[in-house]
Amino acid sequence: MDEARARDVLAAAGLGGDAGAALLALGENAVFQVRDLVVKVGRADPALLGRAERELAVAHWLAGAGIPAVRAAEPEPRLVAGHPVTLWHRLPDAVRPAGPEDLAVLLRQVHALPAPPFPLAGRDLLGGVERWLRLAADAVDPADAAYLRARRDAYAGEVAGLAPHLPPGPIHGDALPRNVHVGPDGPVLVDLETVSADLREHDLVVMALSLDRYGLPAESYEAFVRAYGWDVRDWEGCAVLRGARETASCAWVAQHAPANPNALAEFRRRVASLREGDREARWRAF
Repeated sequence: MDEARARDVLAAAGLGGDAGAALLALGENAVFQVRDLVVKVGRADPALLGRAERELAVAHWLAGAGIPAVRAAEPEPRLVAGHPVTLWHRLPDAVRPAGPEDLAVLLRQVHALPAPPFPLAGRDLLGGVERWLRLAADAVDPADAAYLRARRDAYAGEVAGLAPHLPPGPIHGDALPRNVHVGPDGPVLVDLETVSADLREHDLVVMALSLDRYGLPAESYEAFVRAYGWDVRDWEGCAVLRGARETASCAWVAQHAPANPNALAEFRRRVASLREGDREARWRAF
């Protein structure tokens, strides 16, 4: 989905698709600021309506639990020309960038929650691989796509057999500082699409991978560990969960390859490092 299509959906929803809607992000969703709202436009995929419904239910649950998180402006998604559209209250301007400690504190709060009053699925870390590779079509080397599919299948079984160190339960699912907004009242958790019920280690291995792959400074990772209270790298299942996440991250970039040469170059870089077993090759955040 490109920006022009997303703006057409905004207009059809009566939210204004013109220049008055500022594009904030274009990835899995197109995210716009429309006056005092933030509007997320999903792809025209029937499976994504259920995900949007779950994200809004999660937002309501977190609000009731007192967790600082983004708040929904409407309780249900709109379905516009096949696209799920969700509305959110706009957060105050950030007072500073979020740091690893901010993320760790919020994760501790989420990880202390009991199960919500509605079912949460497990963190299907590898579930999007096929869809992302399908969206990449022939922009990526078929041999690279086949390699990632085989890697996905191998890791799926290993992940299912992991014995956790922490008690399983609610997790954010994509725990990165970019998904924390620090406003005048403190850090707030955003992007609730991947909230799941699964191994808490899912949320912690993300930062370990950031240290190894994306150039997160060692002192920043150490600050995250201190604030959370445990280092996931001490867990024997860390390498498996890391490998699964690397596989998903490669496939995620692939979906942008048809329209973005930089995405294609990054996809090739990532796959090459996996094929070569280079655990320290730097990846570029995308």
